[in-house]
Amino acid sequence: MIKINNAKLDIIAVRRSQYPSEGKPEFLLVGRSNVGKSSFINAIIDRKNLARTSSRPGKTQTLNFYLVNDSFYLIDVPGYGYASVNQEQQKKMGMLIEEYLEKREELKRVFMLVDFRIKPTENDLLMYQFLKYYNIPVTIILTKSDKVSTSKRDRNMKMIKETLDLAVGDDMISFSSLSKTGREDVLKLIENFVIDMI
Repeated sequence: MIKINNAKLDIIAVRRSQYPSEGKPEFLLVGRSNVGKSSFINAIIDRKNLARTSSRPGKTQTLNFYLVNDSFYLIDVPGYGYASVNQEQQKKMGMLIEEYLEKREELKRVFMLVDFRIKPTENDLLMYQFLKYYNIPVTIILTKSDKVSTSKRDRNMKMIKETLDLAVGDDMISFSSLSKTGREDVLKLIENFVIDMI
């Protein structure tokens, strides 16, 4: 399994011309605001505060490229579902993500973060359908798994799978940024793509 030796916020982009050009594998993170994307990044790279939550939720309108081990990128995008974000901002965020998805050959997989405790929201469903429109392989990351009792796990997993109507080939990983449950599974998945590029 990959050992994380170094990681840094390498590029902050608002347009295609600013994306990295070295051809390294890229993994996009999407999810509603407050689902735990920053915590997910920090848990994966084993750092406490490299990815920070915005002090003004919904204001971030950039693609943040985190270079890991000088070999692949984790890309954080603005969270969706914030009531305080006006329609114009939402449209800008949507266009930003769509421009990235359209022709990005370096994109290997999307990690879509969904709260394991609750039924996926309408915004979650729209995002998943959006990704499937582009035929992009998706791994659903079930966040906050440490807060779901053992007796509810199978039920919640089934509910999420059925609500999203998970496509063949897409999978789910139960994840906790606190206990690091699921971290190895994510790293193994990334490793498969990174090894293929060497």
